[in-house]
Amino acid sequence: MVKPLKLILASAMSLLFSTACSGSNKVSTDANDNQTKNKTTVMAKDGKAIVVFFSHAGDNYAVGNIEVGNTKIVADYITELIGAEQFEIVTHKYDGMAYTPLIELAKEETRKGELPAYEGDVDLSQYDTVFIGGPVWWGTYPQVMFTFFKKHANDLKGKTVIPFTTHEGSGLANCVEDVKEAFPGANVTKGFSIYGHEVRTEKAKVEKWLKTLGY
Repeated sequence: MVKPLKLILASAMSLLFSTACSGSNKVSTDANDNQTKNKTTVMAKDGKAIVVFFSHAGDNYAVGNIEVGNTKIVADYITELIGAEQFEIVTHKYDGMAYTPLIELAKEETRKGELPAYEGDVDLSQYDTVFIGGPVWWGTYPQVMFTFFKKHANDLKGKTVIPFTTHEGSGLANCVEDVKEAFPGANVTKGFSIYGHEVRTEKAKVEKWLKTLGY
């Protein structure tokens, strides 16, 4: 796991609920349906970009007990392919939990709007583009990501924000809308979603998506 305050350059780096939970806000959307259909340049290629993400290792739906979370694998692809840096939103609240109790905890956190603490932080002022990624837990991102959103609500004005998700059937769910609400001054693009069970073998899908963004 990447330590939370460490920004990683691409040269150093080579899923409703899976992580994706099945929730009441389930939307059946294939990953390709969520990609931008027409190539659109969202930033200059030399602009500075960062991938902010939460990823859950351990017991995950469809892929079993994994050492590296599905979303982290996608974040690492982005880092490698476009030279972005990273900030991983890390909490130990879910460590070691089996799938079923974790589903119930995620459901309760979403219902209550809880904001779990995360470790470290990052200065977003130096970045032009911010990718935001995570699994879909009960129709949106995990609540710990909303803790980050609240803290940085005013930090992404005028910046390009690109949401992405890993899932097992929920697609983007409400994630894009929730990012737009969290960062009203940002230019939030269409999102990208990919099945958690595909991330280890379908790097090409991530690369294809990035090309639609002008990379």
